[in-house]
Amino acid sequence: MSNTTIQKYYFGNSSNMSSIGNGEASLVVTSPPYPMIKMWDEQFFSYNKKIKNSMENGKGQEAFELMHKMLDPVWKEVSRILKPGGFACINIGDAVRSVSNNFALYPNHVRIINSLLKFGLTPLPAILWRKQTNSPTKFMGSGMLPAGAYVTLEHEYILISRKNGKRAFSPGAQSENRRESAIFWEERNSWFSDIWLDLKGTRQAMKKNSPRQRSGAFPLELVHRLVSMYSVKNDLIVDPFLGTGTTLLACAINQRNGIGFELQNDLKDEIEKALISSPEIGKQIVDLRISNHLAFVENRIKQGKSFKYISEHHGFPVMTTQEIKLLLNAPETAVKKGKNSFEVTHSKHQAQLFAD
Repeated sequence: MSNTTIQKYYFGNSSNMSSIGNGEASLVVTSPPYPMIKMWDEQFFSYNKKIKNSMENGKGQEAFELMHKMLDPVWKEVSRILKPGGFACINIGDAVRSVSNNFALYPNHVRIINSLLKFGLTPLPAILWRKQTNSPTKFMGSGMLPAGAYVTLEHEYILISRKNGKRAFSPGAQSENRRESAIFWEERNSWFSDIWLDLKGTRQAMKKNSPRQRSGAFPLELVHRLVSMYSVKNDLIVDPFLGTGTTLLACAINQRNGIGFELQNDLKDEIEKALISSPEIGKQIVDLRISNHLAFVENRIKQGKSFKYISEHHGFPVMTTQEIKLLLNAPETAVKKGKNSFEVTHSKHQAQLFAD
């Protein structure tokens, strides 16, 4: 298995990902522009004037559908590039909005699930995470007077779909790589839950000359978890709406190859800054995972409980046989190679740092 990964980014419309072959990607992680959210209006309007006309004429549902029809070709491409057993994880929030004084919910997650089904992807249980970017006391409507207020939206969905059935791993090198890509037992218990309450969304200011005033980037921890849960080392991960490069950063940290697509050329500096930071941030994340696991071990021992297994590479106790081969490799270098491409090297072994 190579200890070098390649992170590439292209600028253009992700409805045509011809640089990726059929069935080449193991995982897609992305967060598209959210239909009916105001910060994305101008982007949708610029590609289809009918959307703006619909909004101006008070036809909210028509505008909602037109926006999603712009996203549909991307989901079709996602289905094409995924290998059998590959996953698509799509972060999306619903929208609430008044159009011609008619306040309504626009269920983006439902519309996208229907599109994924149309293109042959099977929906699996989704994850909800709490995105408390609003004040906890903020509400919409009259508040204390009955029948006049509306519930605030403070969560988003991670829609999870799979192409065909379960992914197959051949005996030998593939199975060995899968075992080295394992996550900790306690991470599994936390991450494979349908509600994540420990993540916080943050609004990120953009440059003054940016076409957007703020970024809709999801937290790095969110992508880190999904990459760890649904792919193995050296897999190809794709993000059709790359934004500031968070997915490629997560790929670099977790020894996965990444390809991202982004419409806005002005985000190139942000993407490259993220990749350049991968060795520093990657070491922090690896150290934190180790620290959290050692705290779990210590707490369990204090409770009078024992461990049956020892990590082969790291030397500390683990809960299951599936963790014995687990090997955490932090990125060591991130070097730009040609146009819009970075080469990231990863440590071959971390055991000497943590086997105490």
